[in-house]
Amino acid sequence: MLVLFVIVLLVSPEFRYQLFRLIDYPFHYKEYKHFGIRIPTRYAVHGIDVSRYQDRVDWERVAAMRVDDLRIQFAFIKATEGTWMVDPRFEDNWPGARKAGIVRGAYHYFLPNLSPRAQARHFFKTVKLRSGDLPPVVDIEETRGMNREQVRKYTKDFLALLKQYFGVKPIIYTNRDFYKNHFANEPDFKPYVFWIAHYHVPDLTMPDDSKWHFWQHSDRGTVNGINEPVDFNVFYGDSSTLMKLCLP
Repeated sequence: MLVLFVIVLLVSPEFRYQLFRLIDYPFHYKEYKHFGIRIPTRYAVHGIDVSRYQDRVDWERVAAMRVDDLRIQFAFIKATEGTWMVDPRFEDNWPGARKAGIVRGAYHYFLPNLSPRAQARHFFKTVKLRSGDLPPVVDIEETRGMNREQVRKYTKDFLALLKQYFGVKPIIYTNRDFYKNHFANEPDFKPYVFWIAHYHVPDLTMPDDSKWHFWQHSDRGTVNGINEPVDFNVFYGDSSTLMKLCLP
């Protein structure tokens, strides 16, 4: 019987799905088989983030996908990295998400060993925000040989440049460990909206008394219109709160 159990476990995705759903998933998660992942159901607003790794995205199909009351309401889209790289899918993803009625946000992958001003100019040249868009996002998750103080200083410089140019306070994306090592209990970063990556946990708890706003809870989701695995996120508030965060 044990051998038969192992064979069925290896060859049957349906069996694995049902088994893991029973023994592994936190109780406040609901398994949406169509999305391929656990979904934390205590949050009402769900979204994804994409880059060139998702290849071509059919945004109309993304927006049309609904399972019970769950749908994709927002998307963070990679725009730039460093001082020269533009995500090759940004030109299609940026207008495509808005046309499909999905609230969009653009992010820059920040490299702290390069000039914040040069990186800001690169982002400004690439991204044009409009009313209803989310604030610009700074993706900071590696030190590139910089010490803690340098990472904080150059990140603050970059954030200030974005705020001056767009007139809104940027969002900071990072993972929980990087946040703990660089931003936790730092007064200069307290006022910012944080988007935190932390996978395979029942819920997201911050290492200090700060509040998270977006939680990237999985990197293995599946969505109609996207052929590759995609990151899934939740927003801490309702849809009206999300819109208040957007550019007027």
